[in-house]
Amino acid sequence: METNEMYRGRLIDHIQLVVKDLEASKKFYLPIFETLQIPVGGQGPDFFWVDELFISSKDSKAAAGELTGRTHLAFQAKDRAMVDRFYEVAMKAGGKDNGKPGERPYHPGYYGAFVIDPDGNNIEAVFHGPAKKSAEAVKISW
Repeated sequence: METNEMYRGRLIDHIQLVVKDLEASKKFYLPIFETLQIPVGGQGPDFFWVDELFISSKDSKAAAGELTGRTHLAFQAKDRAMVDRFYEVAMKAGGKDNGKPGERPYHPGYYGAFVIDPDGNNIEAVFHGPAKKSAEAVKISW
């Protein structure tokens, strides 16, 4: 199901991961996005996308026949409990531990968890502590 609206952040418009096994990636990522309360924007036989993240197979037209290299992606969580749930769900979905939920020294209040996805990417959920957002997202409709 495709939607006719998108949400975009301020720095990154979109990122593409080209994966070796799209079905393994769906089994890993879709439960994570459900946990983070981020809906799937669309999918086809060789891709799916969620907000700014586009994930495709190597044979997708958008991939140019090449896998992406190791990447670190950090997803925003609404609170510490969501970071904890992200970690549990990611581990059950086949992720490998790369840092259990906890405070990190990056700045006061930084609470994150890290897992390795089926392609070796370092995937994080982070809650930055109490903060005032300038906007939830940029909404594009057509």
